[in-house]
Amino acid sequence: SPLEDRFAVGSGARLLSICYFDPEHNWWVSKHIKKPIRSTILCVDWHPSNHLVAIGSCDFKCRVFCSALKELGDKPQTSNWMPKLNKFGTLLAEFDTNNGWVHGVQFSPSGNQLAWVAHDSSVNVVNSANLTKVHTVLTSNLPYSCLLWMSESSFAAAGFNYCPDLYTVTADGVTFTAKMDVKKEKSGGGAAMSAMARFQKLDVQGQSETGGTTVDTTHENCITEIRALSRNPATGAVSKFSTSGKDGRLVIWNFDALSSSLGGLKI
Repeated sequence: SPLEDRFAVGSGARLLSICYFDPEHNWWVSKHIKKPIRSTILCVDWHPSNHLVAIGSCDFKCRVFCSALKELGDKPQTSNWMPKLNKFGTLLAEFDTNNGWVHGVQFSPSGNQLAWVAHDSSVNVVNSANLTKVHTVLTSNLPYSCLLWMSESSFAAAGFNYCPDLYTVTADGVTFTAKMDVKKEKSGGGAAMSAMARFQKLDVQGQSETGGTTVDTTHENCITEIRALSRNPATGAVSKFSTSGKDGRLVIWNFDALSSSLGGLKI
């Protein structure tokens, strides 16, 4: 959690465990949130206030719960997410995706917005000022599995397309901005390869072409995690982030370098 005094665990038992340390018994204790979760929990994220938690699950739902613990002396404040004080485990909001498991969910830096990605290749954002209006974009990409808010008005999503993509959020909705992985230039090959080079390649490697078996992205398999590494002290925007995937790679991305290579990209 933001205050590092508790942690949340989602499971296939259709429940969310909020765990905290009990100094009296010198032991970690968990309290469960069960209803109305109907399937495996795939992702969890904490609200900056430390008293709310969002989850995504295999029942195509994204939910927000009150996670304030009286055992820790929590005194939550009312907000658009929680207009009145509620007890632990109260369902505060529930959002339905089209036809996909919710792979990733995250609150914006201010906590006023919530974004999630689902297996139907959708990207969804809702503002707490109007919980009935969900902005959804059905992309033509393979599904995303994780996301990271780069600033209060933009976030990056990554997954089965091997590449982090940047989206911009406005009052009118969500729009795709750019792919954040610049294609790698390959030396030789293609139309520029001479007939002599082709025969030499065939003789040495036993094959004439490698096209179709390689990818032009830094990651070569699904990206499973994206994390912020550093932020701009003045604006709070992410300046450096990392991605890890099923290809066994951990990649660190410098947004300033990406911005210059992509023609002045901004968040």
